[in-house]
Amino acid sequence: MKNLLRGTLKRGATLGTVTLGATALLLAGCGQAPGTSGGGASTNPAAAKYLGCIVSDSGGFDDQSFNQSSYEGLKKTVADLGIKMKEAQSTTKADFEPNLNQMANAGCNLTFTVGFLLADATKKVAAQNKDLHYAIIDDNSIKLPNVKPVVYDTAQAAFLAGYAAASVSKTGKVGTFGGINIPTVSIFMDGFAEGVKYFNDKQGKNVQVLGWDVAKQQGLFANTFDIIQEGTKATNNLIGDGADVIMPVAGPLGKGAGDAILAANKGGKDVKLVWVDSDGVLTAPAYKSILLTSVIKTMGEAVETITKDDLEGKFDPAPYIGTLENGGVAIAPFHDLESAVSADTKSQLAQLKKDIISGAVKVESKSSPK
Repeated sequence: MKNLLRGTLKRGATLGTVTLGATALLLAGCGQAPGTSGGGASTNPAAAKYLGCIVSDSGGFDDQSFNQSSYEGLKKTVADLGIKMKEAQSTTKADFEPNLNQMANAGCNLTFTVGFLLADATKKVAAQNKDLHYAIIDDNSIKLPNVKPVVYDTAQAAFLAGYAAASVSKTGKVGTFGGINIPTVSIFMDGFAEGVKYFNDKQGKNVQVLGWDVAKQQGLFANTFDIIQEGTKATNNLIGDGADVIMPVAGPLGKGAGDAILAANKGGKDVKLVWVDSDGVLTAPAYKSILLTSVIKTMGEAVETITKDDLEGKFDPAPYIGTLENGGVAIAPFHDLESAVSADTKSQLAQLKKDIISGAVKVESKSSPK
């Protein structure tokens, strides 16, 4: 394998997993005034005047994935720093630019835009509001002095999840599918497939990966992040082809995958689920009985760190890159399926994490952040 560890978090921040409950009082979408909330007490007098804002993609703030994690991170920042907050929830792509304009008109000091799909709208609105700051999660394409990319080397953590998935497979087949074939999706699939390959090489096995071809960068996609039933359909196809561990990389479509697996297991199958972006046991507890692990991006802490820096006048447009080394990416505990993973495999995973961090094991995705 080639070297994936091309990007590191230059700022040296140590990230951990933020765990908060699901939030409420979300906007229905564009056309309504952005929601506003205030923070608690702060020792920084500038905090009371500071307005931190966030715009979701069409998955919404209750997507049990990266929108929700980012939103909860900003809510926690409000409580910790004593700032104020506005949020706007998008329901379609057409909402992105109007929602961002609402935030600019409100004078948001820093606006988080959640997702690769908001890149064009973020670039346009940021260029029109050079005195305001922006941070876009899961995109590194904007080169403006007032926009900070927040990206994650998720292939590193997905590599560990692929290794774990291969170790527990009884059919010798594991699967993955994506929402849309974009870099922030394919990077998970690359890491997962490479982790399975590494397991095969080390253990003398031949576990197959269904749904993704690393060399061709082609595979199984729902071509949507919005129609949950497409996640169910893709998962049923993988189960039908023999996969007994499945990783959907499709935002809300993960719920469709979970529902399909629960139904299959009621019919006598033994299929496990790998969640992405957040710890699914915490954000999607309905599927905890089938969740092997999750490939986590600790977006909440990135949101708080960037906001705190901006509040203190230390904003900069250098990419914020989460890795295994700085804790920006990780795999979740095995939770209810702890007994499904052998002690030997757990020991191997612990060493493998160290080896990826040190560079002794080199992981690569064509979509790795630079």
